[in-house]
Amino acid sequence: MVHNDKDEVTGINTTGHEWDGIRELDNPLPRWWLWIFYACIAFAIGYWILMPAWPGLHGYTHGLLAKSDRAQVAVELKALRAQRGAEGASLVNASLEQIEADPKLQAYALAAGASVFGDNCATCHGAGGGGGKGYPNLRDDVWLWGGTPEDIEHTLRVGIRSGHPNARMSQMPAFGRDQIVTPDQVNDLTEYVVALSHRKANAAAVARAAPVFQAQCSVCHGPAGLGNQAVGAPNLTDRDWLYGSDRASIHSQIWNARGGVMPTWEKRFDTATIKALAVYVHANASGK
Repeated sequence: MVHNDKDEVTGINTTGHEWDGIRELDNPLPRWWLWIFYACIAFAIGYWILMPAWPGLHGYTHGLLAKSDRAQVAVELKALRAQRGAEGASLVNASLEQIEADPKLQAYALAAGASVFGDNCATCHGAGGGGGKGYPNLRDDVWLWGGTPEDIEHTLRVGIRSGHPNARMSQMPAFGRDQIVTPDQVNDLTEYVVALSHRKANAAAVARAAPVFQAQCSVCHGPAGLGNQAVGAPNLTDRDWLYGSDRASIHSQIWNARGGVMPTWEKRFDTATIKALAVYVHANASGK
């Protein structure tokens, strides 16, 4: 239907559309807009012809240029592996002490280790390795399983409670949940652990808990509560706590006996990568 109704002000025909007393003028599109629109159509047709574009039942159209981002990434990764090959081989053939003594080799290990840590370890230990509740801080000098480069490398390889045949294994009994000691004794042991960390505690409870600690806890934590890295038992006399230092957290640990899991990286990373990661963690913790 043709509308010959003209706008009284502009003298331009209207389209016949009206809303709330406002009528739409039948103005043509700007030339510049039309040329951009036509250019987009031409570009799209050219792209369909030259580049991978159309999916099919068995693949997709590859285009006259046969361009493939996947193939390009594969080429770049191959070139990167070749570039890293010599330095990676040097890491494999060198001991951790030799790597840390060689500035050039150590710089490469630190750069590679930082990249791997960010992609795989920071999820639990934090971007800077500062840890969190239930996740160890890797920037201090407190180590459950030893902080030498060799200790760190071994932990990375086998993991902790990871299912690996040689995984680091420790298991604290759930003294309260499994009724190994009474609830009152758990309360007393909580005060005893608080006292071990040089904080004010109930003296009577500490006295009652002393023989219980020696009978139940000292086999792993030691008679003085200093811990034992051979079995992954933490030092109870310092100010570093994996699950919290308040009385409720200590009581919960004695009662339920939490234990985290660290995966084994032996099958995911090659030897050079594990060594680089060990050097990075060791350096971040200021060494030991």
